[in-house]
Amino acid sequence: MSIFAIDISPPVLFFVLGMVATLVRSNLRIPLPVSRLMSLYLLWAIGFTGGVKIAHAGLDRVALTGIGLGVLLAAVMPVAVFALLRRRVGVDNAAAIAASYGSVSAVTFLTASSMLQSAGIETGGHMVAVMALMESPAIVVAILLLRRAQASSAAEAAGRETQRGWGHLLHESFLNGPVLLLLGSLVIGLLTRERGYAAFKPLCTDLFSGVLVFFLLDLGLVSARRLRSVFGRGLFLPAFGLLLPPIAAGVALVLARVCGLPLGDATLLAVLASSASYIAVPAAARIAIPKADPSMYIGLALAVTFPFNVVVGIPLYLRVAQAMWAV
Repeated sequence: MSIFAIDISPPVLFFVLGMVATLVRSNLRIPLPVSRLMSLYLLWAIGFTGGVKIAHAGLDRVALTGIGLGVLLAAVMPVAVFALLRRRVGVDNAAAIAASYGSVSAVTFLTASSMLQSAGIETGGHMVAVMALMESPAIVVAILLLRRAQASSAAEAAGRETQRGWGHLLHESFLNGPVLLLLGSLVIGLLTRERGYAAFKPLCTDLFSGVLVFFLLDLGLVSARRLRSVFGRGLFLPAFGLLLPPIAAGVALVLARVCGLPLGDATLLAVLASSASYIAVPAAARIAIPKADPSMYIGLALAVTFPFNVVVGIPLYLRVAQAMWAV
């Protein structure tokens, strides 16, 4: 898969079309109920397909190590991003951005897989499972951080200590509708395996690209209406979207080297750590974090980090990994 092929990917171009429609003041709109239904569908399809892939890949020491590192990165990244951004963009926007950068981009992952295959570098089939498992921890952690911050603010405003303990916050975060749907679908896919996938293949695979096109079209419409939110705050957010990926990739490569992952798996782990979600997280954030500005977390992920990784990041991470593994 070439970079040019990614550039003309229909879903990404429909995102651009949505932005153009808004910028030229077209009356193109997608009704909110339809947008919510598409969000729920995408969460179900991603979770269910991910569970089937995990069941199919099998688990050995290398696979378990890769999964453990992936989940660790997906859980820790949102904490760091939230702490960095909460005072600059507010807790709602910080939580949505933290979820985006803790989660992953499947398109970026597929691009890296194709590049490694072309270079003759082997990768484990379990890395698809790592990608699937990195989708949800970041969303859970981000919602948890947001609810904790909101509870603390409410308590301070009321002049009393918060009555919400961590147990309540964990319950609210894991049982939040989008998170429960994503995790529950993943478990069902894991249990039903190929039999379940065969029954739902037309829905979770064949229909996915078409729904994704309309979902990204809607996101483009929404993002362009608030485009100034990204660039209107100065250069900090664009710089953040460019600098965080190589830092995250570097951390992932060091952890992979220490834990003994092979070169191909380590490179894919770095790509996953450096990527930002513009499908699963927006689908969840539109419902779970409604006050967050979509142009921030979608704009950063899709307009800044995604093209950087495809054009510069993936070749860079591969070269760095090859140098580290040659030592």
